[in-house]
Amino acid sequence: IAQRTDILVAPILLVGQSPYHLAFPGSIALSSETLERVYFEAAQSLIDQGFRRILLYASHAGNQYIASFVADRINQETSAVAVVLADGVAAMRDPIGSQSTSNQPVPFDRHGGVGETSGALYLFPTLVQMDKAERATLTVPPALSALPPLVAAGDRAATLVFLAEALKPKATGKGTSTAEMSTTGVWSERDPREATAEQGRQATETFVDAAVRFIERWKQLRPRQRQ
Repeated sequence: IAQRTDILVAPILLVGQSPYHLAFPGSIALSSETLERVYFEAAQSLIDQGFRRILLYASHAGNQYIASFVADRINQETSAVAVVLADGVAAMRDPIGSQSTSNQPVPFDRHGGVGETSGALYLFPTLVQMDKAERATLTVPPALSALPPLVAAGDRAATLVFLAEALKPKATGKGTSTAEMSTTGVWSERDPREATAEQGRQATETFVDAAVRFIERWKQLRPRQRQ
């Protein structure tokens, strides 16, 4: 994105909030409160130095609400203006072109599935070991079993309800931590071995195109004022 439009990329904050993965060794997570404070204080440092427009890109969808909260804090409590990049991208995408033209149901495919594996094969292929990929066996609590097909079909209400309860820490008793729902940690009905770098390239370029269009639109709507 920064190669195509005039923005500055701040240092990336790598550890997120995902305690539901902790049953898999090597996983690291911060609390919601800690992550929110880290995001906000990092932004505040830049604001104190004169930055006035901030885009927050949470590449982990599970952190979207934290990012939204931080953006609102920036807008409510500081002289800067913040937008969550995913919202900007969504605003620029064609609602017709983004929908499937097929009447066939789309398999549920999220964390570590074909889509994310394809993105990894395109963006950092040396870190992907496809010889170790395998289809996960998924277990969904009976109360939620009717929701994944609706989520895969694009039902936004079903998605909102499903994600509010699914993929949550074991301590909550919901039975939806990663290890309780997936034998491998992959949250997908598809086989990750279907992933290709070409799929990842297409998805990445689609995201980047929309992000650049949003940034340029923001500049057009609110031209920068010299201080």
